[in-house]
Amino acid sequence: MHAPLWVFGYGSLIWDPGFSVAERHIARLDGFHRSFCMWSIHHRGTEAEPGLVLALDAAPGASCQGLAFRAEPGSETETIARLRERELVSAAYLETEQQVTLCPGVTVRAVTYVIDPHHRQYTGGLDLEQQARIIARAAGGRGPNRDYLFNTAAHLDELGLQDPDLAWLCARVRSLCAHG
Repeated sequence: MHAPLWVFGYGSLIWDPGFSVAERHIARLDGFHRSFCMWSIHHRGTEAEPGLVLALDAAPGASCQGLAFRAEPGSETETIARLRERELVSAAYLETEQQVTLCPGVTVRAVTYVIDPHHRQYTGGLDLEQQARIIARAAGGRGPNRDYLFNTAAHLDELGLQDPDLAWLCARVRSLCAHG
């Protein structure tokens, strides 16, 4: 990978990048939206009872706000290796380079993991109620699926980034867990 290395985070990378960061900026990626459209059979679910994790799903006219991270100079090779170990565990994500717009308007090319819509773990089309029911009950190697949802939503809120679907899912999952 070339220097500087930028990485776009839209889910757990926002609150746990897992590599040395030299700078970070709120950023926007056009052409994709953040969605619980990937079955999690490792980290937030199991083969027997899969959970859901966020992925970037391509959609005309869509955009996603997240964070762009610039890796610490000299750490590019190590950073890519760590990201690949974490993000490509099941090959459901595709490693791409996308143009993202940083606040206040500068564009950079960033390594961005997007869902492969042809992979068996792709689950686009689940409505929010179905997503909430799955997230409320699933757990995997990194803990309960709901913790992943709550952490991501809380960190987006701290950044001032609104995601109405995640806000609805948080409220619904809390309700399901309280009454379940």
